[in-house]
Amino acid sequence: MRLFAPLYERALQWARHRHAPRYLAVLSFAESSFFPVPPDVMLAPMALARPERAWRLAWLTTWTSVLGGLAGYLIGWLAMASIEPWLLASRYAAPYQQAVAWFQTWGVWAVFIAGFSPIPYKVFTIAAGALAMPLLPFTLASLVGRGARFFLVAALMRWGGARMEPLLRRHIDRIGWVVVAAVTIGATLTYALR
Repeated sequence: MRLFAPLYERALQWARHRHAPRYLAVLSFAESSFFPVPPDVMLAPMALARPERAWRLAWLTTWTSVLGGLAGYLIGWLAMASIEPWLLASRYAAPYQQAVAWFQTWGVWAVFIAGFSPIPYKVFTIAAGALAMPLLPFTLASLVGRGARFFLVAALMRWGGARMEPLLRRHIDRIGWVVVAAVTIGATLTYALR
């Protein structure tokens, strides 16, 4: 089923738009506190379309994601009592409870892991605020985790550049379904190990 190829083509068109960096910044900020779409889906085609701007785009994505993470922290710190009934009734209930358990086990390392991995980072930012994690370690772990992830994406796109585009275009549907399967398996295992 060709679901990801048309989305990839559209993302490449958006990546070449003159306001694309602004869109990327807004997406990065929003994803870290409430929005479900990760910024990688826009960062990768933007870095592929303009490899000479890959590092600047990675910095933009990192900083706006960390700022969004701080917004998520504030949501957890200031509004947890108000949003907890909604959160526990939503599909984020199990990931939120897992985030709390990870904080109790690994502390600030949980933020780093969530920042780098495909785990929903927003759940960890809200949980960190709700648990009143010290702000400086939270911010540093977010900066390192998110930075490592986004600079890795930018590096792969810059390294591959024009050579990678036809290969990515040919295999984008397989890659997309593998990512969906990996996230589903990871979520299932996380839920089963609770």
